[in-house]
Amino acid sequence: MVRRFILPVALGAGVIAIGMTAPAAQHRRSEVRKGSEAKVTTNVQVPQGREIATVAGGCFWCVEAIFEDLRGVESVMPGYAGGHVANPTYEQVCTGTTGHAEAIQIIFDPKALSYGDLLRIFLTTHDPTTLNRQGADVGTQYRSAIFTHSDAQAKAAREAIAEVTREKLYKNPIVTEVKPFTNFYPAEEYHRDYFARNPQQAYCRAVIAPKVAKFRAKYSDRLKR
Repeated sequence: MVRRFILPVALGAGVIAIGMTAPAAQHRRSEVRKGSEAKVTTNVQVPQGREIATVAGGCFWCVEAIFEDLRGVESVMPGYAGGHVANPTYEQVCTGTTGHAEAIQIIFDPKALSYGDLLRIFLTTHDPTTLNRQGADVGTQYRSAIFTHSDAQAKAAREAIAEVTREKLYKNPIVTEVKPFTNFYPAEEYHRDYFARNPQQAYCRAVIAPKVAKFRAKYSDRLKR
């Protein structure tokens, strides 16, 4: 199976993205400098009157593209959460050995979007029943997870999962992790707004575009105008 693996390549003053197959990615691993052990929680500045959410639901390009459209969301940052290596690179996370999940960190206005509603949308716009995988993307870095920033968020996360379970939206049990937030490292710049900047890229056309279209149809009343 060809693995989704995009690396930036400098070309003059610009940057382009190229695809790599799994063997090519394997070859690069020896060239990546190892990160140090992560021992501290990443600090996040949240504006007054706003809240933060950190979730993982497979490829962060997909999850970012969905939440950027949601009314009440003010910023979305893709990155790496929940691992044991400080300042990991994309190449390292792709090996599945750093413990990180591809995640997004969301700053939102709770007056326009409650944390509970945000989580219900999260749980219904990816498959939370597949362990360590979303479609063809397989590995612990693609696990479904909610990294909570408070006891109140942890309670809301468990309630959201219980609600979606009661509604029987999925045939199989939800396996989404609910864990206290420990760390988040922003992804490299070329990952940010990836779908918006690369709509014709093969993965974007085949995987992300259908997910975004389904989300927009289901939650048309919750979209930014």
